Amino acid sequence: MKLGLLFGYSGRKLSIPIEQVKFAEDLGFDSIWTSEAYGSDAITPAAWILAQTDRVKVGTAIM
Repeated sequence: MKLGLLFGYSGRKLSIPIEQVKFAEDLGFDSIWTSEAYGSDAITPAAWILAQTDRVKVGTAIM
């Protein structure tokens, strides 16, 4: 079984819980998912997460 973690859109102020992302990666989570709605896009958080992690995959849930 593969585990993924979904972070909803961050709103007007970009907020990425990077410590939680790193912890999930350390636990063996397979993927982290971002999305977008009013305020922020999905690509910027995804790119930041990829830059801060080593193994986890990143996807966009709604774009």
